[in-house]
Amino acid sequence: MSIVGEILMVLGAAIAVIAGIGLVRPDFDTVYLRMHLAGKASPVSFLVVALGAVFFLDFAVAASVVIAAVAMVVTLPTGVHLLFRAAHRAKEVEHFEVDELSSGTVDAP
Repeated sequence: MSIVGEILMVLGAAIAVIAGIGLVRPDFDTVYLRMHLAGKASPVSFLVVALGAVFFLDFAVAASVVIAAVAMVVTLPTGVHLLFRAAHRAKEVEHFEVDELSSGTVDAP
């Protein structure tokens, strides 16, 4: 048993629990703040737990975990960005000083 792996997995779980508590706090009252918190904390906690799990796995399974971690790091920013845009278009937002998307134009990829 690797004590380093165990510590990393407990640390990743603690990050996820702290982020979950943060999601239900009344200070984070907008969808943008909550998505930002979830979009940052979930990959960090997954990466820390995955790194801890690699200490307990054989090489083939550890390689699969590394591939999953890379896929998450590559795809998550795009997914969160699309969720932000969808939430922005779904309702009128009053708290922005400058709203670059208010003209109704859509940026072509």
